[in-house]
Amino acid sequence: MILTVTPNPSLDRTYEVPLLTRGEVLRATSDRMDPGGKGVNVSRAASAAGHRTLAVLPLGGAPGALVAELLAAEGIDVAPVRVSGQTRSNISVAEPDGTLTKVNATGPELSAAESEALLAAVRVHSTDADWIACCGSLPRGLSPQWYADLVVRAHAAGARIALDTSGPSLLAALRERPDVVKPNAEELAEAVGRPLKTVGDAVAAAEELRALGAGAVLASLGADGQLLVAETGVHFASAKVDVVRSNVGAGDASLAGFLAAGGEGPEALAAAVAHGAAAVQLPGSVMPTPSDLDPAAVTVTDDVPLDRVLTEPAA
Repeated sequence: MILTVTPNPSLDRTYEVPLLTRGEVLRATSDRMDPGGKGVNVSRAASAAGHRTLAVLPLGGAPGALVAELLAAEGIDVAPVRVSGQTRSNISVAEPDGTLTKVNATGPELSAAESEALLAAVRVHSTDADWIACCGSLPRGLSPQWYADLVVRAHAAGARIALDTSGPSLLAALRERPDVVKPNAEELAEAVGRPLKTVGDAVAAAEELRALGAGAVLASLGADGQLLVAETGVHFASAKVDVVRSNVGAGDASLAGFLAAGGEGPEALAAAVAHGAAAVQLPGSVMPTPSDLDPAAVTVTDDVPLDRVLTEPAA
């Protein structure tokens, strides 16, 4: 069972437009509303793939109630922690060429009591969890140490923990030795404090995170593929994608695929890339089902192209 923790969930609206032009009245060709937040998306992807999952998240106001309703409609179990603030609403505008413009709200400020209630909910529901996926930015009111405290509690409950966050929260949590961390290229560059221009640069940065405490590093390099740097070695995978419709939630789908496939080794990396590649070809933050996956399009190798220049170098 994959338990997810999303400290700052959202209600996401996605509009598809022919062209985004500033100052103009735009007519959307389609629009959709989804429950959002990185951990929420991991639960949605795991559920779509037929795996058991439970989403722990703070919810407040009408948007929070709608997030819970939308998750229930997808058959996802929710363990809500009621908060006084209102769950944030985000807007994404997608263009036909795959360009995505996002406006993300800040979200509510959690009190000390609400923070502790969220940790307590994780403790209560983690007894039968194989993995706990802690994902996304922290809301106002939670210190960068919050994820580190959660890692300690997760390990005490006997669960493995995957962490997808960045900045001070990531660095603080590394000291408590999370089993897997999942940065993208920009987050990886930020963590080590230098630009990443090649795949080899990304490998070196991932090794540094392992030295700081990460059990394994699953690093997304965007269109260039993904790296897994772990005890089993360094593995690289990529997949051919014909049309990109939206990259919202693609990294979260990738993490869900990785954990559902066991969370270690080249086979799990292949599942991660298959899920991520399928997700970017779907609208909004729609999560892929097994019928959307194309495992044959994924290539996994231990012959890592260290000298390959990243399509989008990370500063």
